[in-house]
Amino acid sequence: MKVLLPWKLLPFFPLTPSTALLKATVLELAILAGHLVLYPTGMAPERRPLATGTTRIAGATPSAGADVHPPTVLLHGFVDNRSVFVLLRRSLVRHGRRHVESLNYSLLTCDVRAAAELLGRHIEEICDRTGHREVDIVGHSLGGLIARYYVQRLGGDHRVRTLVTLGTPHAGTTVAPLAGAHPLVRQMRPGSSVLRELSAPAPGCRTRFVGFWSDLDRWMVPVDTARVEHPDLVAENVRVTGIGHLALPVHPAVAAGVRQVLDSGGATAGTSDSASVA
Repeated sequence: MKVLLPWKLLPFFPLTPSTALLKATVLELAILAGHLVLYPTGMAPERRPLATGTTRIAGATPSAGADVHPPTVLLHGFVDNRSVFVLLRRSLVRHGRRHVESLNYSLLTCDVRAAAELLGRHIEEICDRTGHREVDIVGHSLGGLIARYYVQRLGGDHRVRTLVTLGTPHAGTTVAPLAGAHPLVRQMRPGSSVLRELSAPAPGCRTRFVGFWSDLDRWMVPVDTARVEHPDLVAENVRVTGIGHLALPVHPAVAAGVRQVLDSGGATAGTSDSASVA
């Protein structure tokens, strides 16, 4: 699958100037400015729906008339919050998903593993509340890495049908060397202990992985680090052309691609096929 977008985004550190790249710089900066305005609205945790009072029976499926889609969980990236998903969430709800929830993890989080454990507790609560046995997850940047750790290392493949990552450093990124003082940034470096754990064998992993990566994402160095590459995972990679890192959770064409992925269903349990589509 290939998503073609109408603009070419200038990375924050352009190599060659051009009119197209200049226009793209304006777009990326406009997205950043808009997000800074929305950022305070996403600092508080999202209000959760009240429980229905029904008891969920293990193995039961939602009742007739309930949402046929699994709940969709949105997980933001480093030093961000749930406000980054305002447009994507609106798109998912408008196209028929009743249960879409954006989760925050603390700015004080210093370990992918701890964040993944917290994510697991949230997902159990969501499944209990909605009556669904599985969820889909969309993770931007570090959020995708946290979700992948939950799936691969904490047994989350029993709960996560499809994991979509947007600009996630699956193989590590070398951008912004000075930022390496932060523990989470160090865990996103190539060869970190977290990434070594994720490269370990994962036989029988049930979750379907879809990695959206952009050829102009300058936060991912190299850009193809955002591809999911693992022999034991059911993985598909979607190349996005013409936008940068900040635009991935915002752009309508990416939202359409995410909806298409989620509508196509999950992977067959227990398979170890690996396919890459760019």
